[in-house]
Amino acid sequence: MKKIRYLFEAALVRTLIALFGLLPPLTASNLGGMIGRTIGPLLSSNRKAARHIQDSLHTDAQTTRKIIKDMWENIGRVFAEYPHLEHIGAHHVELVNAERLHTLSANPELPAIFASAHLANWEAAGPTVHKMNIDVDVIYRAPNNPYVAGILQKCRSLDGTLQTYPKSSAGMRQVLGALKQGRKIGILIDQKYNEGMEVEFFGRPAMTSTAFIQMARKFDCPLFPVRVERVKGIDFRVTIFPPLDTQKDEILLIREMHDYLEQWITERPGQWLWLHKRWKV
Repeated sequence: MKKIRYLFEAALVRTLIALFGLLPPLTASNLGGMIGRTIGPLLSSNRKAARHIQDSLHTDAQTTRKIIKDMWENIGRVFAEYPHLEHIGAHHVELVNAERLHTLSANPELPAIFASAHLANWEAAGPTVHKMNIDVDVIYRAPNNPYVAGILQKCRSLDGTLQTYPKSSAGMRQVLGALKQGRKIGILIDQKYNEGMEVEFFGRPAMTSTAFIQMARKFDCPLFPVRVERVKGIDFRVTIFPPLDTQKDEILLIREMHDYLEQWITERPGQWLWLHKRWKV
């Protein structure tokens, strides 16, 4: 029964991706946003999102509902934008502080790590720096449905142009091999990680992976915080922040990254994925 359900889900996803791919990028994004903000707020998972928002931002009920609606609109847009990632990265993203990447662009053998979060369309960052001749390999969490995973994988890798690695033991071995070869790695650090380190996030204990710090130390490579913002429609801003001092204590480094994330999320709360099991219950 599970396989039949997976095949049905994959057929639906494939149909929607094909439909969105036939539409102009902005039209597809607008349609996806409309579907998201219409259907999303009706789902039971909103109770968890509402709890996270109120505990983190101390919002009233009306503001919480608005953030949830904005979040679902953003999620719908992200899905509809999958077949247009290359176009969006090339034509609809303002890259701020691009000069911080010139050394990497001029020296393709130098490894680097880019740390970000599920903000705006997080999939747009890789295609954006691709136009600077910097290919960022992406670590991703594969959906439970392997057929859906393959469909999304084709989109996020720009049909195989960018390397991708699943978040798993085997995937991490591939990541270490890639860094050894001088490749650049993009990682999202805002999900719960049971084997990580407990550091406060919005004032509450949250388990966070230390892998991005350990890899930067092991390969003595820069660790750049990266912010992705949806400015309007399919127009984005990707900001490259100064590399962190990886010689600091791990807790201090995670706290520094959390400070960045808290600021970014607070400024644009509807663009973060509040559905994660980020904190201890």
